[in-house]
Amino acid sequence: MAKLTVRDLSVSGQRVLVRVDYNVPMEEKDGRMVINDATRIRETLPTLKFLIHKGARILLAAHLGRPDGKRESSLSLRPVAEKLSELLGRPVQFVDECVGPKAEEAAKGLKDGEILLLENVRFHAEEEDNDPVFSARLAVLAQAYVNDAFGAAHRAHASTSGVARIISAWGGRCAAGLLMERELKFLGDELDNPARPFVVILGGAKVSDKIKVIDRLLEKADTVLIGGAMAYTFKLAHGQKTGKSLVEPEHIRTALDAEAKAQTRGVRFELPNDNVVAELKDTGKLNKKGKPVFEPVNPRVNFQPDIPSDCEGFDIGPATSVRFAEAIQSAKTILWNGPMGMFEDPRFGEGTLAVARAVASATANGAKSIIGGGDSVKAINKAKLGDKVTFMSTGGGASLEFLEGTPLPGVTCLDEK
Repeated sequence: MAKLTVRDLSVSGQRVLVRVDYNVPMEEKDGRMVINDATRIRETLPTLKFLIHKGARILLAAHLGRPDGKRESSLSLRPVAEKLSELLGRPVQFVDECVGPKAEEAAKGLKDGEILLLENVRFHAEEEDNDPVFSARLAVLAQAYVNDAFGAAHRAHASTSGVARIISAWGGRCAAGLLMERELKFLGDELDNPARPFVVILGGAKVSDKIKVIDRLLEKADTVLIGGAMAYTFKLAHGQKTGKSLVEPEHIRTALDAEAKAQTRGVRFELPNDNVVAELKDTGKLNKKGKPVFEPVNPRVNFQPDIPSDCEGFDIGPATSVRFAEAIQSAKTILWNGPMGMFEDPRFGEGTLAVARAVASATANGAKSIIGGGDSVKAINKAKLGDKVTFMSTGGGASLEFLEGTPLPGVTCLDEK
């Protein structure tokens, strides 16, 4: 995708507004908010170091959590400025506003190579409304715009889309950051013409979440491996019993159509032939929605086509894990989106772990492996294999929409090369 990148910009002495994804997990400790995982901050360092080297005056815009347009002290980005300063080894200024006189004064005070982090843009309801007046108030802070927040690129918000269009209309350049560039390269260019065999691994909870992805990837894949709870809808479509497993009866036709399309196109379409199941025990507790909470007990492998009526499926079984691993080992390009089961619970994590190991092994043997964001990234990191794959996307919903072929507002607003 031929979008302008930071490499194409002349930014010396210019104020550059950089949209980053600093929506990091935090918790309160000893009366202050502490960052639990700084991965998203680290991922922006190459772009920031590049802009520092080029003499840009850098303003960072980001969101944190869902404050619903209200100022909330626990969702302030101040701790992020401290962590970023630590990671960069240089001062990072912070202003407790993102628009208005205070933000404008702080922006104008920047010198070449200096960084200013603006307060959480979602403290203003106009951010998520993509309000043109709010976009203009952001735009006056800078002379150029860089989007390095792929994880938020599917949102048509002021800081991801509106501000870019205004800066562009004023004659400023709008470009992709280095992280955004990599996302577009691996999820776009690399999958448009993949080295073959091209193996797609799809998991997660629902067929409905992946309808468009499945349909689009069936145009390109050589093999599609289906796991996760979505596999039980396929099982139901084949007339098999699914017990208490999560299924979508309204998408039986969708599942059958996908298999028919795979057969027509000569795509190998693999479903689990064994599962790890468990009975459900009522804990006597209620969840936030007031519904009973059930705990899985007595986990075991089920080799039968039908899942027992008192059981729910929680993972692919060992035979399926071996079969999927063999298919993955033959691949030259791999795309993985969605875990094979409830991997957070060690009792139901073996299928996902087996897939992660197979992907890492295939990568070591020369395959190009792309992990499509969200829980897939969490799973491969949990397996401590994150450094053994080619690329891990930072986008959850953004990755899915991009793979579906849906234009992303945070990308379409950037200048073409």
